[in-house]
Amino acid sequence: MALAIRRATVADAPTLSRIATQTFTETFGHLYPEADLQAFIADSYSVEKQAVILGHPDYAVWLLEDDGVAVGHAAAGPCGLPHPDVAAGDGELKRLYVLPSVQNGGWGGRLFQAALDWLQSDGPRTLWIGVWSQNLGAQRLYGRHGFAHVGDYEFIVGNTRDHEYILRRGPTMEPST
Repeated sequence: MALAIRRATVADAPTLSRIATQTFTETFGHLYPEADLQAFIADSYSVEKQAVILGHPDYAVWLLEDDGVAVGHAAAGPCGLPHPDVAAGDGELKRLYVLPSVQNGGWGGRLFQAALDWLQSDGPRTLWIGVWSQNLGAQRLYGRHGFAHVGDYEFIVGNTRDHEYILRRGPTMEPST
């Protein structure tokens, strides 16, 4: 494998749509009725929506590629989580997914670090992450980087409502080692 991380561009919208759909479906697809899953994917991961995100100056997406084929991605931008302490200028890790074939090799952590570095490129600020309440592995990863559970919300996929945690790391917090 020749894995590499690169910043995605608007031209990558079809690739991002494909890898976002694939990783979400492989990770969480079993949790939802098929109609709910397909409606969510059509709304959230369409090529058109990915092009808008990729073209927006306040958002950034990275692709993890294996010989030029996307096998993971991360996305970051302004915080949109429903928490009363979210302030203008706060950043959010929006997505972090890698295919099972490249998990446990440190590449998810590298994607995560690329997003954190970009989110703090203009200086320290409060960072947020929404994570499924049952995704214990992701919660451990985020906890190692100084993120703490500060709230809850519902993530809606069709008629399904997932219990999600809101995690936050303050601008002066350093990740634990």
